[in-house]
Amino acid sequence: MVFDPTLHQIVIVGGGAGGLELATRLGDGVGRRRSAMVTLVDRMRTHMWKPLLHEVAAGSMDPDQHQLDYLAQARWHHFRFQLGELEGLDRARREVAVGPWADEYGVQVIPRRTIRYDTLVIAVGSRTNDFGTPGAREFARSLDTPRDAERFHQRLLNACLHANSQPEPLRPEQLQVVIIGAGATGVELAAELHKTTRELLAYGLDRINPERDVKFSLIEAAPRVLPALPERLSEATETLLRKLKVQVLTGERVTEVSATSVQTASGKRIPAELVVWAAGIKAPEFLQNIGGLETNRLNQLMVKPTMETTRDPNIFAFGDCAECPWPGHPRPVPPTAQAAHQQASHLVRSLRRRLRGEQLRPWTYRDFGSLVSLGDYSTVGTLMGKLIGGALFIEGFFARVMYIFLYKLHLLALHGFARVFFETIARMITRRTEPRVKLH
Repeated sequence: MVFDPTLHQIVIVGGGAGGLELATRLGDGVGRRRSAMVTLVDRMRTHMWKPLLHEVAAGSMDPDQHQLDYLAQARWHHFRFQLGELEGLDRARREVAVGPWADEYGVQVIPRRTIRYDTLVIAVGSRTNDFGTPGAREFARSLDTPRDAERFHQRLLNACLHANSQPEPLRPEQLQVVIIGAGATGVELAAELHKTTRELLAYGLDRINPERDVKFSLIEAAPRVLPALPERLSEATETLLRKLKVQVLTGERVTEVSATSVQTASGKRIPAELVVWAAGIKAPEFLQNIGGLETNRLNQLMVKPTMETTRDPNIFAFGDCAECPWPGHPRPVPPTAQAAHQQASHLVRSLRRRLRGEQLRPWTYRDFGSLVSLGDYSTVGTLMGKLIGGALFIEGFFARVMYIFLYKLHLLALHGFARVFFETIARMITRRTEPRVKLH
């Protein structure tokens, strides 16, 4: 798309689920009509839906087949893409500074530059919050990006290959996996790993007994798993995890992570060489000092119900990197995929109104419930939430279909019905010719 400095410049920083959907829909509208210039900035070249990362980590999904190239999406949907990470913000000049981008060998490919904006939208998502726990950064893996998930899968695969070939008996911590945090990511990862490790060992790794040698532990500081979701959903999930022989430790706060174990505040020591930290989130630290905008203790930008930042009406923020008020509730809007989708849809309408000089309308979060996938074993969840005065509990096949449908809704927002339909048919065919677990 040819740059036109005379148009209203809408710059979106962050190409996650919400940011990419916003750029796509604005590009198809105001970008195609040349009533505004839409630019998306992200530090990665490709996009992948974050709720799928636990499947990448377990090896049940090949990320190359589910990642979307930003440059291609920009061309197809009439917006520009700039590769790099947000480094600074000059609110007086209405410019963002984008840092240089280097390849995997440290060679600079794109220099530092500035991008002018009339409207700025920040949607940089969140990172795992290890709360400064000793050893967490060195010895625990997070699942913030597809690269993080692939690295954990490679480490798991290599650990199994080594254990199968070593002449000496397994060490107590060897092939032991500890997942810290029993929210949706931790719970889904535990179930997915239980399935894929057994499939992996079936490919000739016959010296390892999965029931005896491979153990999984799930640690949660709250009194129950899935603490943010209804208690009935939590109970059903924990019952299934225990049937899978996943050790569930609730009410346990992790105090230290080492190369061979995880220590808790109660004195428990869980042997493990493979540790995933999936407890808590925070926005990127650079938001603390970005242009003097107001932030909270989790580095999230404070926004109004219109999603304008509290100190600058020309800057909007949404998704996990923003604290948005939820009228009638003691806590802000939860950092979920459905919230980001709703916010992106509202911002499409709001930015169109802004271009016409009309007053912005506030956004209200609607809770459509929650779904948690436990791989091939089950899917459980609640539908509609507060909209029907309570929660409708669902489980099994219908819940699994609804879980898949959420991902398809994200793809529909990016690609439209025809492409999603034909890609789904193609995946159903090619899946039959591939191993059920990624082996490289």
